[in-house]
Amino acid sequence: MGINSKSMSIGINPNSSLEFNCGLKMKNRFMLAPLTNQQSHENGSLSENEFRWLTMRAKGGFGLVMTCASHVQEIGKGFSGQLGILSDSLMEGHKRLAQEIKSHGSLAVAQLHHAGMRSPFDVIKQKAVCPSNSEKHNARALTLDEIHQLRDDFIASAIRAKKSGYDGVEVHGAHGYILTQFLSSKINQRTDDYGGTLQNRSRLLFEIVEGIRHACGNEFLLGVRLSPERFGMKLTEIKTLGQQLIDGSKIDFLDFSLWDCFKKAEEFPDSNLSLLEHIFQLDRKNVKFTVAGNIRNGNDVKRVLYTGIDFVTIGRSGILHHDFPLKVMENPNFQPIENPVTEAYLKSEGLGNKFIDYMRRWEGFVKS
Repeated sequence: MGINSKSMSIGINPNSSLEFNCGLKMKNRFMLAPLTNQQSHENGSLSENEFRWLTMRAKGGFGLVMTCASHVQEIGKGFSGQLGILSDSLMEGHKRLAQEIKSHGSLAVAQLHHAGMRSPFDVIKQKAVCPSNSEKHNARALTLDEIHQLRDDFIASAIRAKKSGYDGVEVHGAHGYILTQFLSSKINQRTDDYGGTLQNRSRLLFEIVEGIRHACGNEFLLGVRLSPERFGMKLTEIKTLGQQLIDGSKIDFLDFSLWDCFKKAEEFPDSNLSLLEHIFQLDRKNVKFTVAGNIRNGNDVKRVLYTGIDFVTIGRSGILHHDFPLKVMENPNFQPIENPVTEAYLKSEGLGNKFIDYMRRWEGFVKS
């Protein structure tokens, strides 16, 4: 059954509230995507520019505002200007940020991240780490003790987020970062308990999820981000993993980064099902689903919510319009401003100079 036929019977109002299994309520169906912006300080502390960027989105009506990848270890830093959550010394900024986001009625969530082999040498000043040695990425294999420490540091960072006042955390298991590297049969060549079968390759992720739930309690919002393609990921394995996470009853939401919700799955070229429709086949039980990928206007929001997906994750259009949710709720056919846009326009939308420079990597986004 295709998206259009399902839409007639399942449609969700983007303005409606949503209650998670942990008891927290989201005021509408819009989440700000955790977007790389490179605006914070090199020691991982929050900058005024990143504070402004995120809190403007809370003011603009996003029901859930998530930090961009906050690294849990120094060696896991993925880019310059990354917000960190690896030390108690960084909590002052997080407390301020969480409090301001929540003051606008949004849920405040920290995304926990480790870049693994994708940590650039010029950023971390040492060889990156990975499940297995990777000469291509100048990365060495983690020892068993280091894997256990990595697990503990994810959990410690979640505890730090809770103490800082965040409503919850998302474990970043997508986009080719460390947890994806463990999940990938292509990248992970370990022969111990953390390599080989899907059960072993996913062991670290499950240990982190279970550890966070145990340490932070049942009333703390807990999500996991997954991506079903690229970096050696297979859709069938991600669907299996997603169902196991659901059945384990430890998480509140799954965040699927699909690159493009409406494209066909690479693993099934002869199927007419989109990635979105494949994800929708899972038995969600009490776990909420969000998806990201090419959701750019009001009609895209309707198209996704009409499948029964619980809430949408907005990236590009959240950059262009800090109040994208308000605009869509007022006008369901809202179309964002066309690119390229000027630096002055982006500054008016809360982007600092470093973020604007980063956005120049997106072809045709910033006016030259």
